Amino acid sequence: MENYRPITLWNEDDRPREKLISKGRSALSDAELIAILVGTGSIHRDVFGNKVNKTAVDLGKDVMYRASNSLLSLSRLSVAELMQVPGIGEAKAVSVIAALELGARRKVSREEKTRISSSRDAWELLSPHVSDLHVEEFWMILLNRANLVLRVTRLSQGGITGTVVDTVALFKQALLENAKGIILCHNHPSGSTQPSPEDISITRRIQQAGKLLDIHIHDHIIVTAESYYSFADSGQL
Repeated sequence: MENYRPITLWNEDDRPREKLISKGRSALSDAELIAILVGTGSIHRDVFGNKVNKTAVDLGKDVMYRASNSLLSLSRLSVAELMQVPGIGEAKAVSVIAALELGARRKVSREEKTRISSSRDAWELLSPHVSDLHVEEFWMILLNRANLVLRVTRLSQGGITGTVVDTVALFKQALLENAKGIILCHNHPSGSTQPSPEDISITRRIQQAGKLLDIHIHDHIIVTAESYYSFADSGQL
């Protein structure tokens, strides 16, 4: 590569690590942050057998290009998919995915003592858990009488088109936490927020069971990558 120049020869202010230290993390582009994660550049062969030199920043740009320059799309890529980027091996791919997962967990680290007062509050709390998944998962938020979050927990994991919920296990967890309210949630990897007949049926079944146990089902939200549907807001609860 004619324009290849190792990062060690760059102006110190332009090197990702030094730039972060001197100017702060917000001064770095997404590609530069990824460069710090992957650590080193690469030397590999292109499809014609020619040797290609890439700096860590070049690899960061290639990773972002693979994800259509979207961090949301990047968060959905698997290790195998990241490794399709020339120069990104397993170790580099794992480092990127681990960092993205830490970012997602940071968003939900303040779950306890959060008060839920609307469907949007519930969506903001649950979206980091389920919005990027390729398969359906069923989650719930357990609430006390003041609508403060006691626990956020996954109940089941299924396929692309559905997941099964064990109602007994659901209420067992709720009783163990002494919950007085529940918000149900599952994702639709298809991108459609509309509830299926099965979604409506299981919501009503759980709602009826909750009445017997004096546990109120506040809402059931369906989450996609971009939006959500609320049974409560739609008058179905």
